[in-house]
Amino acid sequence: MRRLLRNPTGLLGTGLIAVMIVLALIGPPIWGEAAARIDPAQINQGASGAHLLGTDALGRDLLARTLVATRLTLGLAFLATLIGTVGGVLLGALPSLLPRRAGQMVVAAVDILVAFPALLLAMFTAVVTGLGAQGAVLGIGVALAPTFARLTHTLTASIAGADYIAAARMLQVPRRRILTRHILPNIAEPLILNTAQAMGAALLGLSAMSFLGMGVQAPSYDWGRLLNEAFGHVYVTSSVVVAPATAVALAGLGFMLLGDTFAKAASTSGDPVGEPVDPAVIRAQGRPVRDAVLEVRDLTVSFPGGITPVRQVSLTVHPGEIVGLVGESGSGKSMTAAAIGQIVPYPGLAGSARTRLCGVDLDDLSDAERRKMLGSSLAMVFQDPTSSLNPALRVGGQLAEVATLHDGATKTQARARAVERLRRVRIKEPAKVVRQFPHELSGGMRQRAVIAMGLMGTPRLIIADEPTTALDVTVQREVIKVLREVVDDTQAGALFISHDIAVVSELCDRIAVMYAGRIVEELAADALHTARHPYTRALIGSLPDMDTDRSRPLTTIPGRQPSPADVGTGCAFTDRCPLATDRCRTTRPELATTVNGHAVACWEA
Repeated sequence: MRRLLRNPTGLLGTGLIAVMIVLALIGPPIWGEAAARIDPAQINQGASGAHLLGTDALGRDLLARTLVATRLTLGLAFLATLIGTVGGVLLGALPSLLPRRAGQMVVAAVDILVAFPALLLAMFTAVVTGLGAQGAVLGIGVALAPTFARLTHTLTASIAGADYIAAARMLQVPRRRILTRHILPNIAEPLILNTAQAMGAALLGLSAMSFLGMGVQAPSYDWGRLLNEAFGHVYVTSSVVVAPATAVALAGLGFMLLGDTFAKAASTSGDPVGEPVDPAVIRAQGRPVRDAVLEVRDLTVSFPGGITPVRQVSLTVHPGEIVGLVGESGSGKSMTAAAIGQIVPYPGLAGSARTRLCGVDLDDLSDAERRKMLGSSLAMVFQDPTSSLNPALRVGGQLAEVATLHDGATKTQARARAVERLRRVRIKEPAKVVRQFPHELSGGMRQRAVIAMGLMGTPRLIIADEPTTALDVTVQREVIKVLREVVDDTQAGALFISHDIAVVSELCDRIAVMYAGRIVEELAADALHTARHPYTRALIGSLPDMDTDRSRPLTTIPGRQPSPADVGTGCAFTDRCPLATDRCRTTRPELATTVNGHAVACWEA
């Protein structure tokens, strides 16, 4: 509701519909007498002081009749929408209840009805059932039903493969109960949102049928009937159509705007409410770290509503070094990578005391210079290579685009470089692979192709955001080996993000452990056994090895980390920490460096 009232379009639609509902309630009692009063001396008169928008063929006031007709017009539109919605949902749900062949026949029938012009279908139904308000309502309801049936069937099919549906079928839950308990409640929202726009379509359709003489019949009248009666005099006194035409236009517009606003609000219902808030940061003082590929100080990412998934993160990556960023899902690892790459999704904003890439402070660059710098010096490898590669384009074309866009290479040069980069990441027959589409490659080959895409330029920093999560162990090891070889060959720095501390310890030179948006410990990978923070030790302890006692339950970390909006002033790990004290609950420990560059943020470490 707050989103609706802040949206000018939604506010306008809500206002129009509210006015129409009020007129429907008060119209007949207030203007009913004026609407029915016959005045032979004022027949077919234009606008005047006594009749602001003119009179009809019996001298009745057209403005009063339009206001009174609001109740019948909205009432009939509501009934038609109800018939179309209920009938369409039942028709769309039938395939999930019927045997397969019968269900396919229903779907085919719906497809035919959807292809048939809606107004012609409504007119045909009205002729069969009888002219008048009842036939028009049934006709419009039947015309709306195929759209709802198609939507219901599509939504039902989209969740048919969900695990909870499969579990219900495995438990031999009746199809009818699966539909009413598991399917319809989960697709109700888009159906309800579509109803507002359907109401507007029903109102316009009923007005059109009454205008054609197939809807409401005299002596009853709706807006379409008033247009029908006034049409014969429109060339003599054009004001006679102003009132009903304006009412139809405003009511239809109101329902359409309201439905569109509901749909947009639903599509962004998971977004935080409010305006973006720029994180308050103070520019770092002192000299930057020499020879660092990446230096980030006090990186913070915030979203509206007090949501801060990244809090004062500081990282340094040197040439030829791989720094691992490890932590549970939701700890802020991927958002940190997005902030470094300047791709934080709207409405989030990132700020830092200092962000330097290859010795250049990004905050001192213009937007164009920053894009060029990031495009040529930074390579990002994401978790899912399937979504990183366009399935409609060949692999070679996608790799070549990087070289042509950022380096100005010709198509021939870019293609030759794509083949060479694929060979560097140990893809066999690279000249053949460049001609293939992503779906023709295995998961490991796609991931290596994404790494090769990052190497099309001359990146000095590679950010790999959980690039091995979706791969099996064998392919995972190949990708890790390729990444290590690439870093060694190019002397680029790398930030490797993962929730798997075993993978990180095998690949990386240094490890930064992240919890609830902050770095809580940083140490050398070969010193992981000396970890001091309780969270780091808990991550290591939850990792089984060959010496783990299989007769005992696996070690787990109790509870869960707080959401980005619920991090308090003390240590965020307090509720899960066996060493927590009152000091931990009230005061947050800062990341303090001890011997050998080992840094930890814990009062009890």
